[in-house]
Amino acid sequence: MARAEAVLRLVAEVPAALLVLAEIGVLFAGVTARYVFHAPLVWTDELASILFLWLAMLGSVIALQRSEHMRLTAVVAGMPPAGRARTDALASAAVAVFLVMIVPSAWTYASDEWFIETPALGIHNTFRAMAIPVGAALMAVTALTRLLRRDALFGVAAVLALAVVLHFAGPFLKAFGNWNLVLFFVVLLGAAVLLSVPIGFAFGLATLAYLATLTRTPLTVVVSRMDEGMSSLILLAVPLFVFLGLLIEMTGMARAMVAFLSALLGHVRGGLSYVLLGAMYLVSGISGSKAADMAAVAPVLFPEMKRRGFHEGELVSLLSASGAMSETIPPSLVLITIGSVTGVSIAALFTGGLMPALVLAAGLAAVARWRGRGENLSGVVRPSWPSIGRAFIVAVPALILPFVIRTAVIQGVATATEVSTIGIVYAAIVGILVYRRFPLRRLYPMLVETAALSGAILLIIGTATGMAWALTQSGFSRQLAAAMTSMPGGAAGFLAVSIVAFVVLGSVLEGIPAIVLFGPLLFPSARLVGIHEVHYAMVVILAMGIGLFAPPFGVGYYAACAIGRVAPDAAMRRIWPYLAAVLAGLVMVAAVPWFSIGFL
Repeated sequence: MARAEAVLRLVAEVPAALLVLAEIGVLFAGVTARYVFHAPLVWTDELASILFLWLAMLGSVIALQRSEHMRLTAVVAGMPPAGRARTDALASAAVAVFLVMIVPSAWTYASDEWFIETPALGIHNTFRAMAIPVGAALMAVTALTRLLRRDALFGVAAVLALAVVLHFAGPFLKAFGNWNLVLFFVVLLGAAVLLSVPIGFAFGLATLAYLATLTRTPLTVVVSRMDEGMSSLILLAVPLFVFLGLLIEMTGMARAMVAFLSALLGHVRGGLSYVLLGAMYLVSGISGSKAADMAAVAPVLFPEMKRRGFHEGELVSLLSASGAMSETIPPSLVLITIGSVTGVSIAALFTGGLMPALVLAAGLAAVARWRGRGENLSGVVRPSWPSIGRAFIVAVPALILPFVIRTAVIQGVATATEVSTIGIVYAAIVGILVYRRFPLRRLYPMLVETAALSGAILLIIGTATGMAWALTQSGFSRQLAAAMTSMPGGAAGFLAVSIVAFVVLGSVLEGIPAIVLFGPLLFPSARLVGIHEVHYAMVVILAMGIGLFAPPFGVGYYAACAIGRVAPDAAMRRIWPYLAAVLAGLVMVAAVPWFSIGFL
């Protein structure tokens, strides 16, 4: 088994790493040809789209091999060892069953795509679509090998028993109409998520169970919806910005920014808390990935903050709250995702996201100042202005990067997808020539990590797109829109309900799944009650961020604890004042649309 898994890792990791490099090269070549030489390459987007689906599926394989698909572990972690072992077996069996069910339909779908040719390159679309059955087959083999290492009999028996019950109950369930949605998309899906089935696979399994039990819809429709959800070229920004975040950490750019902020504010009471907030604000504008943001900032600041008497739980609390605060700072992956699934202008989202985060940062700074009133400043020397100036000069190349990215988008040099390649090339040049840090031995692991994280995100988007389609076909979207638009209070009532809903959804489903699943359903309703789509996007993203970083279910909170190497219990009671500040800032942003749309 170990030998087979090692071979599977190589089969997925090497092509995925090469695909990340290829995507960067293809898109940057397109930008250079169009903007520098005024000779556009008409085939770059087409080739990038073909490679992208392969990258997404191979990345999903790597994420499964590494157990890095997003899942809820809070419930399972509290079980006794025997219960955890059986739950792991059940989750592995659920993943394997979904993949085994989807492979034949994916093969049929890919074969049918032979009759479609790409317009510029003339390539049969089957060569792109084959990524789905190949990736699903590799994941199925991975899931089955892992299942054989666990209590396979229990896991398979439990899933098959559920399938048999649903099969024979199908005629009876049809009589309940849309109330069946509660059974499949609340009870079944909720049970799968609580039992630690990866969220992407839980979405897919609930959708397949619903369609197979109550409809005659061919499962190839689910595959086509997955393809549609994962293939949007806008989403190519996800792996590219993930790689950019890893690159700025590797080249020392993030450390240079934090060092400058520390030199500027580190000597005042609560100064390092301000530095942490400022660093998260700046780094979020570069990487777009919350995990990358926290990993870049925490190791630099936490040791000195601990020396000054900060409780470790306080540090993780502030780090988590700053993660929720910075969700709207461009080029956030959530902004890119919400633009992709709802049709809202990504350039407008990038412009509108800066001020809401600043409002929340001000509230967090006030709480941090009050909580840090007992900070030990003995031995802390105020840096001289020349030393601050030197730190600034060192940090200038890193501080310029967010402005390079933003300017390139606004001036039309590159699209929101292509601009990440400009950032990557800029970061590589600065790392080599300015900071003299570009260890090549770290490049391959970074490429593989990029593929894995991107695959985990994109599989969720794909299966959530299939689930959203099933909900739409059932008429649920119309009923939801009617219910929410009829809420008392008009736009204010709609915003209030949305805040509560997305705090809960962000806690249970994480950010991107919640946005993908419910964004297309709720944004049309927001427009009907007169809410600007950019304003609504900021409100729901910040609400989702609160849920994502709020214990006991928020996955972002546990990521912050892992990065800070602090036990979750140490911060559980200390985080609430910070989350209250974030919530107060969210209410202010919701009440004053100017914060979101004033600069559009």
